Amino acid sequence: MTMDVKIEQSWKEQLQSEFSKDYFARLTDFVRNEYKTKKIFPPAKLIFNAFDHTPFDKVRVVILGQDPYHNDGQAHGLSFSVNEGIKTPPSLVNIYKEIKDEFGTPIPSSGDLTRWANQGVLLLNATLTVEAHKAASHQGKGWETFTDAAIRHLAEKRENVVFMLWGAYAQKKAAFINPYKHLILTSPHPSPLSAHRGFLGNGHFSKANEYLIGKGLAPISW
Repeated sequence: MTMDVKIEQSWKEQLQSEFSKDYFARLTDFVRNEYKTKKIFPPAKLIFNAFDHTPFDKVRVVILGQDPYHNDGQAHGLSFSVNEGIKTPPSLVNIYKEIKDEFGTPIPSSGDLTRWANQGVLLLNATLTVEAHKAASHQGKGWETFTDAAIRHLAEKRENVVFMLWGAYAQKKAAFINPYKHLILTSPHPSPLSAHRGFLGNGHFSKANEYLIGKGLAPISW
């Protein structure tokens, strides 16, 4: 039996087959129980926020994160993004630095990236939930299978999407993206631990826009 998942309609159609698989039923049971018994981020209604802001046919860029932020008030279902009024996390500080270096634009005071999502930037974490203050606590429960399916659908059914794959974990996803149909940009992760090894100076944001413009598509206002 296929369960009714509250997710944006175009993604619901694309991912319908996932919802009837055994792993998704197990994942749903696990996640529901976690929300009932523990403090889990993001709020349950924002689990699919990335999909809800960026419909399947509107995706122009994919930025893949690994895990939601696990401290209070941060996570709202968009990778690397935090709620308005929350201090900008270190990885996003480095992302903003890179954008400033590429375009000369001032660094925003807000760490809320909803404005990117609304322009077609799919801000997708590989794992969509996490227990408070316990990084990676929901890894290996089935979310990765689900988010891999989303990436595969984009890679196979769309063309001219920019995939920004930062760090070793994200770069594994390049294995199922056709580089002749899409632009794959890889670099170290923007985390302070690795940003100086090649994230800063990678030129990804201007490369993405040059590619989109070259394909007759609107660039992203970063």
